[in-house]
Amino acid sequence: MSTAIVHLRSALELAAAGVPVLPLRAGKAPFGNCRTCAKNVCGGRPNMKTAGPCHCPGVCHAWAAATTDPSVLTSPAWATAWRMAAAVAYHPGGSGVTVVDLDNAAAIAWARATLPATRTVATTRGEHWIYQGAMQSANAVRPGVDIKSLMAYARWLGPGTGATAALPAAVRALAVKQPSTARRVSQALAVPIKAQSGACPHRTPSYLDRGIAMAEQRITDASSAVHATVYRTFLAVLSTHGRCGCLTDTHVTRLFTAAQAKGETVRHCTDAWTNARTALGL
Repeated sequence: MSTAIVHLRSALELAAAGVPVLPLRAGKAPFGNCRTCAKNVCGGRPNMKTAGPCHCPGVCHAWAAATTDPSVLTSPAWATAWRMAAAVAYHPGGSGVTVVDLDNAAAIAWARATLPATRTVATTRGEHWIYQGAMQSANAVRPGVDIKSLMAYARWLGPGTGATAALPAAVRALAVKQPSTARRVSQALAVPIKAQSGACPHRTPSYLDRGIAMAEQRITDASSAVHATVYRTFLAVLSTHGRCGCLTDTHVTRLFTAAQAKGETVRHCTDAWTNARTALGL
């Protein structure tokens, strides 16, 4: 039996169980975007955090190509990919799970001492700890530790052993790097914001805090177009509070943290903040 048939059979079994799958090339790399979809110029799908193929008929958009549709998996457009595939991967977030990828013995020791026991899958160099529940993905949250869930893929290495535990708060907290955020916030605020003369009405907690809380909630509630929502929210906050000098690093860190919890990187937060300030002439 050819390797392509073995991989496809495994993929179809996983898809039947509701696990979105895709083929991997040698080196555990997904198939890249085609020219039509490069840099997402095709528009992708309305909510790129959900599982399922993009509008391109080929194996495209990497993790976002993951699907449970057998007609797609067995289509002529995917036949070449299966012939070239070195392994089968799946989209953890689309399966409703999170993979804590432990890359070495030290990382495994840390997990055993820190995290609740859960389903475990052996890897070439370490272990995958599987938890029930999806979250943002993040790399290098600790030495030898990556988190793979939404907008990510993981190699399928078997069902593993043990009962799947609920996703703990300790794992979610790993994806929010507040110390790093604070450093980038300071950089974003390197250009002084000119304050108006006289008393600032925004210094009252009932006004400023309510505004920041509403901005955080707006970002948290975004189910699609997160990039645009973050930028528009930053723009709204700066248009109201940006010229009087009442915003502090603490306020901006709260906004950055809310955006990161939706999957945004610190770099994108900093760029969005800078672009919003530029648009307002601050």
